[in-house]
Amino acid sequence: MTMLGAFARGTACRSGLVGVALLLGASAAGASDNKIALIPGGPHPYFAPWEQAAADAKKDFGIASVDFKVPTEWKLNLQTELIESLAAQGYNAFGIFPGDAVGINSTVTELKGNNIPAVALAGCAQDPTDMGFCLGTDVYNSAYLGTKELIKAMGGKGNIVHIAGLLVDPNTKLREDAVQKAVDESNGAVKLLQTVADTDAQEAADQKINALLAAQKDQIDGMIATAYIPSVVASKSLRTLGDKRIKFIGIDDDKIVLDAIKDGFVAGTMAQNPYGQGYIGAYVLDLLASGACTVKADAPWVKTPQTAHFIDSGTLVINQANLESYKDDLKKVTAEIQGKFKDTYLTCK
Repeated sequence: MTMLGAFARGTACRSGLVGVALLLGASAAGASDNKIALIPGGPHPYFAPWEQAAADAKKDFGIASVDFKVPTEWKLNLQTELIESLAAQGYNAFGIFPGDAVGINSTVTELKGNNIPAVALAGCAQDPTDMGFCLGTDVYNSAYLGTKELIKAMGGKGNIVHIAGLLVDPNTKLREDAVQKAVDESNGAVKLLQTVADTDAQEAADQKINALLAAQKDQIDGMIATAYIPSVVASKSLRTLGDKRIKFIGIDDDKIVLDAIKDGFVAGTMAQNPYGQGYIGAYVLDLLASGACTVKADAPWVKTPQTAHFIDSGTLVINQANLESYKDDLKKVTAEIQGKFKDTYLTCK
């Protein structure tokens, strides 16, 4: 079924971040009848907080439906088929992590042609695109800061390995470039031994990381993982080895990684803000779908290699010093972005 055919058949426990809505004076008084879907590129633990974000946004902002819908596999055609199906069921706004940064654009253009807004969350579509904007981690900056943190933990010199994510993920190339930049700035004191890519799946991460450590652990002084699953696997592997000589910086805040930081097997991890991406995304999509607001062309967007309309959803380093407080820091970031969003990025009636 084509998307246009689908449209013809259709109709046009609170999380810890409950304090965000209270801080902003959000209420369900102005209830809407919009149906919003948050759709990742495929199954992945990074997106799990979107489910709670959807439920909280629905309640806090009085939206008829905000639902977290996941394609069965990481395949663009499955993501676009899911979007078509939901559009046919009357969903009229979409927050999308692009299954392919370029390939998603034809679907988004068809959505726009039917007055259905879409925004990119957690990963950006490649310009030119009809996505309203992209709200996500500044993955280049996060990987750069993480690599600098790794080099610091290593005493400023040594050999490192970059354990990278899926090559189909539009963020992977940006992270690779950022790691290389941080290495280059060491003026030869740090050498990038290799980049091990396509590790953001359990079996691949287990095989590649354990093989790497078995063959080269004595030559490796530091590792940085820029994807969720390899961060968890590397944390487990270093604990199993009992090796605190190799310094490691991961990404995201899985409990296994946090426990490894606490026990000294991991130097730190780069926090992202998936809950904030889903929560703010749903809030803004409701405004756009209701016709109350439009995206402001001359807003202070950040320009990235993928898009000229980027908003950073926040990042920070988690280490032993802030293990107990980093979640509060992310709450503040989310509240600040949302509180200023309408005035900064939208034109509202």
